[in-house]
Amino acid sequence: MTLKEEAWSAAMRAERRGDAASYEWLLGDISARLRPSVRGRVRQLGLPPDDVEDILQEVLIGLHAMRRRWDESRPFLPWLHAILRYKLTDSVRRRAREKRVRADLSAEEWGDIVDETAQTEDALTKAALERALSTLPAGQRHVIEAVAIDGTSVRETATELRVSEGAIRMTMHRALARLAAFAENAGNGHSRGRK
Repeated sequence: MTLKEEAWSAAMRAERRGDAASYEWLLGDISARLRPSVRGRVRQLGLPPDDVEDILQEVLIGLHAMRRRWDESRPFLPWLHAILRYKLTDSVRRRAREKRVRADLSAEEWGDIVDETAQTEDALTKAALERALSTLPAGQRHVIEAVAIDGTSVRETATELRVSEGAIRMTMHRALARLAAFAENAGNGHSRGRK
């Protein structure tokens, strides 16, 4: 067992006992140690360098969301690497599907997007909203729930997830675009059903 395996496994067990400081250290250490590896894989896979922080964020959110599923009797590193592999694969597939161009938006433009999304959400039932949110990857859903639904600031969300504010904004932009497409498709299907 490596020192990293021992330290990270111990921090995960401490988190289960309610030790927030150990968990915070774990997320920071994982982020710092995985960043060079993710950067290399992103370059190898031909993804844009900007995806490094997005993928790291997705890995940390995935770890956080799945942390109760880790079996303490099994090694931590293979479990973490499975999450990383999944997130890298997901990123490659998403890039191939979307072929998006990154856009930097002002705070006012973000407010407009959130307002438009809020109006769209008003038109959806709670069940439809849950269906829409379930179409998002876990990381995007977490960011949308935190910022757009719970009202947590971008800065607070970035601090909690140990990523840049820009990564949160980019994740929000991608998630909101997916939600808008979902709402549009749901609206088109709904209006066709009435005719």
